[in-house]
Amino acid sequence: MSQTQVSVTDLDLPQLAEVKKQLDEELSHLSSSFAQLSKAQAKFKACIENVAEVNPNNKGKAILVPLTSSLYVPGKLKDPEHVIIDVGTGYYVKKSRDDARKHYQKKADFVKSNLEKLQETIEKKQENMNFLLNVMQVKMAQQQRQGAAASTS
Repeated sequence: MSQTQVSVTDLDLPQLAEVKKQLDEELSHLSSSFAQLSKAQAKFKACIENVAEVNPNNKGKAILVPLTSSLYVPGKLKDPEHVIIDVGTGYYVKKSRDDARKHYQKKADFVKSNLEKLQETIEKKQENMNFLLNVMQVKMAQQQRQGAAASTS
């Protein structure tokens, strides 16, 4: 299937409105994805901070162990040199604090690079939207002038 490119300046107002609708939907989806990725990055950074809180000085101290995001149980820190981390899809792995920090830093960096790419895409789509809106304004002004000229003659 071959695709032919059509300039937006060649489209009429109803077609431009349809293109605008598609761009609006794409921008909405991309913005939502950006927000979700930002939350994920914040969670990985929080994990890095949490791993830093586990240190040998806290051995034997009472802590609250998270079972879910809203359920904690009391416990004592037995091995401050190792932590159990969630590696995804319900799998947990015991790692040294340094390895856990590196794991979460790698994840945070990966998400950061995706956020940067997504930000570029959003900016390009926004530029396309601005260009499209300018074209629509020009076309509407032309229609108004033609309508005014037709009514005076």
